[in-house]
Amino acid sequence: MSLAFLACLIAEAADGPRQNRDLDREFQAAVAQYHSGHYPEAASKLENLVREAPESFEVQELLGLVYSAQSQDARATQHLQKAVHLKPNSAPARTNLAANLARLGKLDLATEQFKKAVELDPRNFDTNHNLGEAYVRSGKIADAASFLEKAQQINPSAYDNGYDLSLAYIQTGRLADARQLIQDLLKRKNTAELHNLLGEVEEKDGKFVAAENEYETAAHMEPSESNLFDWGSELLLHRTLGPAVEVFQQAAERYPASQRLAIGLGVALYARGNYDDAVKSLLRATDLNPADPGCYLFLSKAYDSSPGQAGDVIQRFRRFAELQPSNARALYYYAMSLWKGKRAQDPDLDLHQIESLLSKSLAIDPKLAEAHLQLGNLYSDQNKYAQAIPEYTRALELSSDLADAYYRLGQAYVRTGDRDRAQQQFQVYQRLREQHLADLDKQRAEIRQFVYSAKDSPSAKP
Repeated sequence: MSLAFLACLIAEAADGPRQNRDLDREFQAAVAQYHSGHYPEAASKLENLVREAPESFEVQELLGLVYSAQSQDARATQHLQKAVHLKPNSAPARTNLAANLARLGKLDLATEQFKKAVELDPRNFDTNHNLGEAYVRSGKIADAASFLEKAQQINPSAYDNGYDLSLAYIQTGRLADARQLIQDLLKRKNTAELHNLLGEVEEKDGKFVAAENEYETAAHMEPSESNLFDWGSELLLHRTLGPAVEVFQQAAERYPASQRLAIGLGVALYARGNYDDAVKSLLRATDLNPADPGCYLFLSKAYDSSPGQAGDVIQRFRRFAELQPSNARALYYYAMSLWKGKRAQDPDLDLHQIESLLSKSLAIDPKLAEAHLQLGNLYSDQNKYAQAIPEYTRALELSSDLADAYYRLGQAYVRTGDRDRAQQQFQVYQRLREQHLADLDKQRAEIRQFVYSAKDSPSAKP
């Protein structure tokens, strides 16, 4: 909040029309108490003064600022609005009212006041910066960039404005402008967050080696949870799996309460083929935040290749299903954990429970292709081929790259005597298997989704 204009309040008050010098002294005392942080005492004096001089811009403005300093923004509003009414050509008054409105969540009204402040003082750094920030909060990034640029031109050494302008450039795809600005800022102030931001620019521009170098530099300068996650994620995204595992291991030891680092380590281990260790890390991730769905996809995949920890995995998926009974994937994962974990050693496995869970999952989300596939498999294992075929067919309608669905559908057609259709399905299956691309592409897409969602989550923001 800009308070530069307060320096002249005492003089203005003394030179004003008021005859009562006691009021002048009271106002001066209130100003002194405000600057000393004695806000209740200042408020008490100003509340008396505002009754005596309700048309005083200085008294109304200062009382509004005192209330704001005490987080009494609703009370501050009426006085800041009165001050703007009394002196509509005051850019600082407009700015203070706008800041108050923004804290109250009235972003449109705040932006209007910031715009008027810019109109009144277009060459002022603060007015342009504040309006740019208001547009950022409203999601109008292109508009924000315009005013942040003006502010940066007025004061090229303004670090915070430059950082935010770089972010605006990144979000609007102006990567060359972002790179140049960040490099200029680094010459003035070499910080980890700037190297991290430059890493984001290089990543988006497809310059992965440069991106990894910047993320690594940021993590060495400031080994925060966020910087270590970004470095490990960059290595993971581009399948530099050995270093990714090493970075995530060290980061998880440094920040044992970070769920996304535990997931990152689990995903890196899974992608590298270390399934037992991947399961252990992902189990720990579920315990850090049992209701967060982020780790269960990878836990289910690692568990498919490493069923040795069946009891622990089943317990986590049961808990997830109980926490989110309306989540189709939670029920699906629980069904598959039971089936995978017990069918090899439990002749009394309750197939009805698994069928019920899969059916409930599809009732919640009929477009869950994997659930249709597994329900088809369940029917096939019980020789119910007539029931299995529609499930396989529906799974392929929803996801045409499910190679296993073509194979199992072909088997079901063989069992029902339809060999021509069976041959068609086997041919498609063979073609997909020969490509060896769909599974790898899907895995990469899932890893990218995890990384980007983990970076964008509210808990990841500083």
